[in-house]
Amino acid sequence: MRKGNLWFIPSLLLIGAMLLYPAVRTFALSFYRMDLATSFHPDFAGLSNFARLVLDSRFHASLRMTTLFTATTVCIEFAAGLALALCVDEWVRGRNVVRTILLVPWTLPTAVIAVLWAWMFNDQYGILNALLLRTGILQSPVSWLGDPTAAFWALVIADVWKTTPFVFLILLAGLQGIPHDLYEAIEIDGGGPWVKFRRITWPFLARFVFVALVFRIIQAFSVFDLVYVMTGGGPGGTTETLSMYAYQTMMRYLDFGYASALSTATVVILALTAAVLYWLLLRRHEDLA
Repeated sequence: MRKGNLWFIPSLLLIGAMLLYPAVRTFALSFYRMDLATSFHPDFAGLSNFARLVLDSRFHASLRMTTLFTATTVCIEFAAGLALALCVDEWVRGRNVVRTILLVPWTLPTAVIAVLWAWMFNDQYGILNALLLRTGILQSPVSWLGDPTAAFWALVIADVWKTTPFVFLILLAGLQGIPHDLYEAIEIDGGGPWVKFRRITWPFLARFVFVALVFRIIQAFSVFDLVYVMTGGGPGGTTETLSMYAYQTMMRYLDFGYASALSTATVVILALTAAVLYWLLLRRHEDLA
């Protein structure tokens, strides 16, 4: 080992202690029945915790909710982020100002954002009901966070407002790295905006799209603080995500083994999703090239 590489050993040990050990420990616990409410001695359960997932209706409901939330938010954020990046990339002036303004919601803690949006959607004191009542659109206050459909879209709006700037910045960085000579060559050949996007922009942007989508899917699929603060998984558990279910299983019911199985299943789903995105956006593009 080179002498210069020895400086990385403390960092590797720290990362291993903070990240690797909890992950391995959680995976190991998923094979044990560890209910601290009745016993402090874990019993080896094999795959029974994972078999329990197949028959757990609450797991199925939280998985559907998490998948729907992830698909909805990521699609909206990607479309809005790409549109903003394409527009701002053409600007000569004001680009840095727009970038700075859009960074504000992304830099705020999610818990703070959740509190702000929860107050905005409050049925008694929220600004949304106040505006709709004053304009005559509503005749009586609406309990936005008390209705399953309205609560879901309230979570979507809050998440999209906060994280669209992240997608925008990633895609804008990719656009700024595309040589403008290629666009000029397409114009000489008579290509229009769609040809430019399909032949130049999208191939060059594929790697940045992959990074943005993977990060956002992981963050959206494992969302916890936003849901916990705004709805608490309600009303009636209709907005409960996998992270919320795992948290309740571990902290309220003290079923560490099954909570670890829920976390492990979440990691497996995300790994498979990342593999599919890699094949669609990168490997397939490389094969075609």
